[in-house]
Amino acid sequence: MTAMAPTRTVSDLSFLLDHASHVLRTRIAAALAEIGLTARMHCVLVHALEGERTQAQLAEIGDMDKTTMVVTVDALEAAGLAERRPSGRDRRARIIAATERGAEVAARSQAIVDRVHEEALATMSAQERAVFLRVMERLVTGYLADPVETPAPVRRARQRES
Repeated sequence: MTAMAPTRTVSDLSFLLDHASHVLRTRIAAALAEIGLTARMHCVLVHALEGERTQAQLAEIGDMDKTTMVVTVDALEAAGLAERRPSGRDRRARIIAATERGAEVAARSQAIVDRVHEEALATMSAQERAVFLRVMERLVTGYLADPVETPAPVRRARQRES
């Protein structure tokens, strides 16, 4: 005898958010690959341009572990897009600074990311888009703002778009 699956009483929000996030990340990754960047490289460049930030701070912003961050910065340095410099605030710290070429590439990559976001949002009317974005902002600044403690760690996507 087989057990009957429980009946859903609401839409599967986890699936909807995970699927949308995954597909959006793949579209962004494909678009950025056209200019030789990864989403992580884009994230580091854009946030490095916002102000003096250490490698650790940028790793936190981009939700990257130390190893991934080192590999990302190494790739940016090899491409001539960023460099490690001594911090002006803490002589023990190293900051990641975008080069002039890195700033130009960051502007191009941000335009690409914005275009992909616009294409996704273009599937909605202007009114739907406004409501959708307002509701998503409310979710991520309210109930879904902070993860909760769990007995076993929950694996999450390592990539956040700027």
